[in-house]
Amino acid sequence: MTTTSFTRQTADSSPALHYYVVRDGAGDPEGLLAEEFLLAADYSSAGLVSGGWSRSEGRWCDAAATSRRLRVDAALRERVTPVGRTAAAALYRDLCGADLPNETALRACFGAPPAQMPRPLRLNGSEATSGFRETRVYRILFTDELTQDGLAALSEAWQMPITGDLADPEVRILGAVRRQVSGDAFRWDLRRVAAGAAWGLDVTCDLLGDRDEAVGVLLRDLTTQMRQQGMIPVTVDRFR
Repeated sequence: MTTTSFTRQTADSSPALHYYVVRDGAGDPEGLLAEEFLLAADYSSAGLVSGGWSRSEGRWCDAAATSRRLRVDAALRERVTPVGRTAAAALYRDLCGADLPNETALRACFGAPPAQMPRPLRLNGSEATSGFRETRVYRILFTDELTQDGLAALSEAWQMPITGDLADPEVRILGAVRRQVSGDAFRWDLRRVAAGAAWGLDVTCDLLGDRDEAVGVLLRDLTTQMRQQGMIPVTVDRFR
């Protein structure tokens, strides 16, 4: 069996891990969860690894089981809040009086990544949009509830007209965005998935040149903006 190398979420110096505050039954901060999506060469998800720290245990350890539960257990999600590294570091100092370990040290607590890449999922042909070298279609899948305030914040951040009523369960697409970056064209739809059980950003990338770094930057930024509204990322699938 061949061990696969994976791409980290970002190649720059900004924090790459996703942080979550975990609260106890009374609503008090109990611990932290740090996660990282491992990415294939085309920026689709190849795995999820994580570590957790709690006041009761007082140490960092592999938290793969907690990360899996978080995607399927609504009661657990009610006790978990997505935060940035700065907020996570402040809470960690309040809870244990120490600096939050750097991300390299945190990764050492994560479980082993998968030994093999998952088989690619392709639902469409490979023909590019006219005038472009390559066309890719991704879906970033999220769980948890999108609030009206969250939708308004996304609309403002993306300059996205809201085209559907969030309160209407029959509405699937809430808005669409188009962007041009150095000749490449990007568009994404915000939509309900699985009869409202999840939310997705369907992202189409029409690439003109040979480089694809802008795809990774866009997918990371969109994920961050959704997390800022309380949404929990599940996977990034590529369909084309």
